[in-house]
Amino acid sequence: MNDVLNFPRDEDDRLYSPDARSALAGFTLGEDTGALEAAAAVRTAARSLEALRSQGTDSRGLSPGALDILIRLGTGEANIKDLAASAGVSSRNVTGLVDTLERAGLAERVPDPRDRRSVLVRITADGRTWLAEFRRPSQLAMAALFRGFTAAETAQLRHLCLRLAENQHHLARHLEDR
Repeated sequence: MNDVLNFPRDEDDRLYSPDARSALAGFTLGEDTGALEAAAAVRTAARSLEALRSQGTDSRGLSPGALDILIRLGTGEANIKDLAASAGVSSRNVTGLVDTLERAGLAERVPDPRDRRSVLVRITADGRTWLAEFRRPSQLAMAALFRGFTAAETAQLRHLCLRLAENQHHLARHLEDR
């Protein structure tokens, strides 16, 4: 197959994208491309992960976003605002995802006993069954995706990705304050 990725290794025996390196060298006018290449690699990895997630969820009738909400509901009921905060998306987006989960019979809205103006969303028995059936294939896919990674490398990758997210958040706040 021609669409198989096969990245070469640099002088430090680390994978890199010759296309990205070449394009970025032109963009930076010959200055260091390390951070830009790393950002491009993160985007490539994110696209690959999302493609895998979409393939797995689409075949089961849910979007990756709806899956994220369903997984969160597996730990307990929540209101739309809290679901949005945990997913890092807008309440409006979560409302649509909850609508999808309700239509599929995987979640339901119930009155909030602490605030009669509010509703909570909770997973249904069918939703728990759906998650149970999705769990093992997901675990196998992640094992294949992270094949060859040590536990320490996986933890370091998680740490570095979350540091990027924190740095982006701080940068966005800084730019807003200007």
